[in-house]
Amino acid sequence: MFSLAIKLERIYTKPADLDGYRILVDRLWPRGISKVNAHLDLWLKEVGPSTELRKWFNHDADKFPEFQKRYLQELKTNEAYSQLLSTVKEQLTKGNVILLYGAKDPEHNQAVILQKQLTKDLK
Repeated sequence: MFSLAIKLERIYTKPADLDGYRILVDRLWPRGISKVNAHLDLWLKEVGPSTELRKWFNHDADKFPEFQKRYLQELKTNEAYSQLLSTVKEQLTKGNVILLYGAKDPEHNQAVILQKQLTKDLK
C-alpha cells in the first residue's frame, strides 16, 4: 500500500535520517538528550509499554518473546496506539516515518514490535 517505510532509529545515535516524521515511542524521556537535539516531530509516550511491563522486561533478551506477547496485549486497549496508527498512515503519504527508541538493544525493544504491528495494521 505504501512505498515509503517505517524505520527504526536509536535516539542516542546521531540522527541518520532527518528526512522523515520522527516519533519517540518511549514512555520515559531519554536521559541526556535535549529536546532540541532529539529532532522530534512527536513524543507519544503513552504508546510505550506500561511501567510495570517495562520494569519486568528490564531489557532481558530472554524475556523478549513474553514481553512482545504482553506488550501487544496492552496495545489492543491503548488509545495511543490508535493515534500512532493514524499519524503513521497520514505521514507515510508525505514521507518516511522514523520510530525512535532509547534501548541499547536494536532487536529487543518496543519499537521493533511497533514497527511490525504498524506494518501489519496498515496492509
